[in-house]
Amino acid sequence: MRVIAKRTLREIWEAQAERADAKSPLLAWHREAVRSHWKSPADIKSQYRNASFIADNRVIFNIAGNKYRLVVRINYPLEVVYIRFVGTHADYDRIDAKTI
Repeated sequence: MRVIAKRTLREIWEAQAERADAKSPLLAWHREAVRSHWKSPADIKSQYRNASFIADNRVIFNIAGNKYRLVVRINYPLEVVYIRFVGTHADYDRIDAKTI
């Protein structure tokens, strides 16, 4: 998969010192994602049992023991993952994952 954009992931752990604990789990997710060839939600579910699926091919991943949430939109035919949001659960509660 092609992940657009790794910069968004980097910004979360560089923005605030207290979020530095997100770096390793986000990098691990990124490495796994770029090596994957997800053709459907079932492919993701087999790799990430706790992933949640919502409208418009959006997937919510729990990161760092569920401390952070990662929302992506996936174009399965083109194998592209667009990062739409990364943040804590409190941050996530303030957004609409269906439209972000």
